[in-house]
Amino acid sequence: MKVIIKHEIRGRMRVHLVQDRMSCSQADILLCYLQRQAGVTEAKVYERTGDAVIRYRGSRTEILKSLQSFRYDRAEVPEGLLEYSGREMNARYQEKLVMKVLTRFLSKLFVPWSLRALITAVRSLGYLKKGAETLAKGKIEVAVLDAAAIGVSVFRGDMDTASSVMFLLGVGELLEEWTHKRSVDDLARTMSLNVSRVWQKMDGHELLVPASGIREGDLVVVHMGNVIPFDGLVEEGEAMVNQASLTGESEPVRRIPGGCVYAGTAVEEGELTVCVKAIGGSSRYEKIVSMIEESEKLKSALEGKAEHLADSLVPYTLLGTALVWLLTRNVTKALAVLMVDFSCALKLAMPVSVLSAIREAGRYDVTVKGGKYLEAVAEAETILFDKTGTLTRATPTVACVLSFNGQEPDELLRIAACLEEHFPHSMARAVVEAAKKKGLDHQEMHSRVEYMVAHGISTSIGEKRAVIGSYHFVFEDEKCRIPEGKEALFASLPEECSHLYLAIDSLLAAVICIEDPLREEAVGVIRALKREGIRKVVMMTGDSERTAAAVARRVGVDEYYSEVLPEDKAAFVERERADGRRVIMIGDGINDAPALSAADAGIAISDGAQIAREIADITVSADSLEQLVALKRISNALMKRIRGNYRFIVSFNAVLILLGAGGLLPPATSALLHNTSTLLIGLKSMGSLLEEDNTEMV
Repeated sequence: MKVIIKHEIRGRMRVHLVQDRMSCSQADILLCYLQRQAGVTEAKVYERTGDAVIRYRGSRTEILKSLQSFRYDRAEVPEGLLEYSGREMNARYQEKLVMKVLTRFLSKLFVPWSLRALITAVRSLGYLKKGAETLAKGKIEVAVLDAAAIGVSVFRGDMDTASSVMFLLGVGELLEEWTHKRSVDDLARTMSLNVSRVWQKMDGHELLVPASGIREGDLVVVHMGNVIPFDGLVEEGEAMVNQASLTGESEPVRRIPGGCVYAGTAVEEGELTVCVKAIGGSSRYEKIVSMIEESEKLKSALEGKAEHLADSLVPYTLLGTALVWLLTRNVTKALAVLMVDFSCALKLAMPVSVLSAIREAGRYDVTVKGGKYLEAVAEAETILFDKTGTLTRATPTVACVLSFNGQEPDELLRIAACLEEHFPHSMARAVVEAAKKKGLDHQEMHSRVEYMVAHGISTSIGEKRAVIGSYHFVFEDEKCRIPEGKEALFASLPEECSHLYLAIDSLLAAVICIEDPLREEAVGVIRALKREGIRKVVMMTGDSERTAAAVARRVGVDEYYSEVLPEDKAAFVERERADGRRVIMIGDGINDAPALSAADAGIAISDGAQIAREIADITVSADSLEQLVALKRISNALMKRIRGNYRFIVSFNAVLILLGAGGLLPPATSALLHNTSTLLIGLKSMGSLLEEDNTEMV
């Protein structure tokens, strides 16, 4: 591709692609391509001008080479990206807004007053009809107020005022609809299913294959803790399936052979073999969009109160109009009061603020599933961290394998990897990765594996029972023993590591020592969260007291609990809430799911178990915990903005009503000031919260 450098400074360049016209889909392909290039930190593509702005680190030459080698037909893009990118929708709404303003301006210049008056009268019928329908339902809401203001203006022959009111209402509705659709689409894209590999059942064996190769009629095995990747029918097995991501149901549903399952739902308990009936991401995306638009999850408590207050104030505005007319017998003064109401601004500004905050969180790789969770984060006093994969890196590594039964460490690692590859946990991934790096072939050698949440895995290898997991599971639940003469080796296990215990036929066979490095930013993040209003930071882990105490001292938590079970985490959350504190739970594993569900805001790390991401209210990327600080600051700033909007709307419109009632403002000016202030506060609510709050990252 031929490009022209239009502007350049160190680490940033603006280039123009030499082509006739850039389509929205081409812009999305180019953006996706640029974001995947090594060294590119940020990229923006403008389809109208055919330009791209690239921020980068490192070699300028490599960036230019990647641009020169770019071809639209060769670039790979994720499934569904082009169909649901939102770029075309944004362009469409921009054109609608420009045309609406341009039409208004040109009509006042070139269309005769008599024709404009006729058009205004015809357009007013729609508002009058809507107001009458609202009254017929026994409701006195904003539609009634709009109809009254427009109807009285038309009746008095004040067509300019009626036209101005309808124009400003139309622009406000367009902005609200645009912001809502853009935010919902952004949220739905980040929630859309992204499963790269699945377990396919062929000839009685399970094979890990790319999801893109699955076709209708294929059999896919879904183990506990994993997300169901396709719509289909259950062929074998029995499981409890969490469908909260699609239906909002908090309780899992039982699925047996013959039952339907849907892409994006998660297996909480059991295992299913699913016959695939539908592939592709569109159905998943559309279901999520529908769920978001219909769900009350998008509404925070403050937003709901504002909408309720907006509707409840309408009768008082009508009553005030009537009183002014009765006391003054002046229609102009009464109409000036009627032109002003609190409800328009309240109903526009509050949801726009929330949806814009959700979209802004997305820019920090934070996916928020509803406004009420931002409010919960803002008001939270207690934050509960899981340790592994959360305060520590999501990619622990195997430090060493200690043999207790005389077998070679590599052979024991091979057996462990064969068991662990079925289940999504950072420790399990560490074992599997270690086997891969050593080139250890770990094809299936066992019978069906059983996974006990927060404990471990059990199965049979030939005639021998094999278990792998925590100390509690292996030695206390399974009653396994340390081989004679190996007590000293067991006592000398490295304290800085986490340990997985592998036992065969009730005898300890190996201890896999796993390095679980603390995140570099963890200490700074906890300090920053406390500055932002968190009063108590708690860590819970299934690790030993010794390991938990060491990590707790290093990161600076207020409390820590070791050797806990999933129900212990959930019980702690419930106790905190019973004491009147709002709680944030952050985790990444299957064993965190109960606590994530119980918390006011459950936050999952994106590299963790799929079920944790599905159940959680918020998902952050695994790159850095600093995104938690950004989330907290966005939430705090959102609540500050909503309260500020509320105070401004009430005070400003109260002044307009008093000035109108006193005859100091004519109806047209009153309507203009009211609607202009509504639009301005709506536009202000779409602005960036963190920039406005002048907040720096950790």
